[in-house]
Amino acid sequence: MPAVQPPAREALARATRSAVHLEMRDHYMLDDPAFLQWQQGQRLNAVDHSSWWGPWHTHVRDAAARGVTVRRARIVSEPVHDYIRYEHDLTPANIIAGEQVRWLPRRQTMGLALPGTDFWLFDGQHALFHHFTGDGQLAEDGREYTDDPALVTLCAAAFEAAWERGIPHNEYRLI
Repeated sequence: MPAVQPPAREALARATRSAVHLEMRDHYMLDDPAFLQWQQGQRLNAVDHSSWWGPWHTHVRDAAARGVTVRRARIVSEPVHDYIRYEHDLTPANIIAGEQVRWLPRRQTMGLALPGTDFWLFDGQHALFHHFTGDGQLAEDGREYTDDPALVTLCAAAFEAAWERGIPHNEYRLI
């Protein structure tokens, strides 16, 4: 079994120009305590940063401060799963930290060549694929880095195509 690879935050810390993330699943880790709390009515208080600011937000803020453009595109089925509603509700935190986020309804992806799994692309040169189990858990060996030029090119083209069609977060309305 391959060794577990480091998370995206380590590659983000080394990025110098860009970090893009394409998410294509309708749900992740449905047993996540934060998601379960959200289902019970707990919502993000955007004004009280201390209630939600975490290590990921610090990594994004630090990357943005050194000039790295951080973008995230989410491809979603409509009507959306509750997990997507949860992500949408938390996205203002990502934006405050320095990410740009767009949403792309799955119906609008026809004609796009997309990899079969979520990925990050750092500086247009290093790809990190995330492999999830059927129930949305990160697989035991679920992180796979590559610098393979063909895969990097595929990821770059896929992300840019999804980004171009995507709807900015503040304009996307959940269905």
